[in-house]
Amino acid sequence: MSENYKFFQHKECEFFPCHNVENKERFNCLFCYCALYFLEDCQGNYTYTNGIKDCSKCMIPHSEKGYDHIIGRIIKNNRDKK
Repeated sequence: MSENYKFFQHKECEFFPCHNVENKERFNCLFCYCALYFLEDCQGNYTYTNGIKDCSKCMIPHSEKGYDHIIGRIIKNNRDKK
């Protein structure tokens, strides 16, 4: 089975890529806005500035394994709530 659904690029986006990266061909735009933003334990590289979560240094959503990480954390979070 193909895993093409785990990767998307929007090269025409005026912000592409929105982070400085060495290899633009591997930059994943699928989670342009991270689905884990509201999780306190997202396991990403974030800081708080004036009480606001700053994820600008986090590359998890844009990485090759980003899809697996994000979906895994969503599943875990939903299971933990039961």
